[in-house]
Amino acid sequence: MSSAALTPPEAARWAARAGLPLPDERHCAVAVTADHIHSVVAVLRELDFGDTAPAGAFRAEEEQRDAAV
Repeated sequence: MSSAALTPPEAARWAARAGLPLPDERHCAVAVTADHIHSVVAVLRELDFGDTAPAGAFRAEEEQRDAAV
């Protein structure tokens, strides 16, 4: 998907291509939702996770609880 906003007719066409035909009244809502998801993913792609350990490195059972606030 390009950086331009997805139009309702494009949303309907992409949904139909995926085998998910949409009723006419859903085209606009799907286009807005897809644009929002695209904007969130674009921000996540900009983040640098270079020093972040993979999720498998975290062990919840080894965590020490401290009641001090």
